[in-house]
Amino acid sequence: MSLNDSTLVTYYERIDSRDLDAGLELLAPGVSFAIILPETAVRGENRQGVREYLEGRGPVDRRHVPTHATREGELEFVYGAVVEDGVTITGHFLASARIGEDGLITGYQVAFDPELGLASPTLGN
Repeated sequence: MSLNDSTLVTYYERIDSRDLDAGLELLAPGVSFAIILPETAVRGENRQGVREYLEGRGPVDRRHVPTHATREGELEFVYGAVVEDGVTITGHFLASARIGEDGLITGYQVAFDPELGLASPTLGN
């Protein structure tokens, strides 16, 4: 599977471009999710909950830079770095999603760690 074929990679591209509506349309209305951060975990059972989390972050200059993606059956996995201000890697993420028959994300779990990085992209200035 290439990064271009990944539903999660497409989701991150849309969210990072600040087009929340386009990103959220990849989620099933009743998506179950867990966003695991160093100090907290955000959990919910619907698309609106993901929207509230994303909008609650305020304006950020942040993007996800996936380095690996794979899919086994209905489960998809993406690993990558989180980059702030275009060049600073602030940590790494491992995301998984259950993709429904309609192509929408029905379950989403992501963990972010600011310390451990298994693979990082090469970033240009």
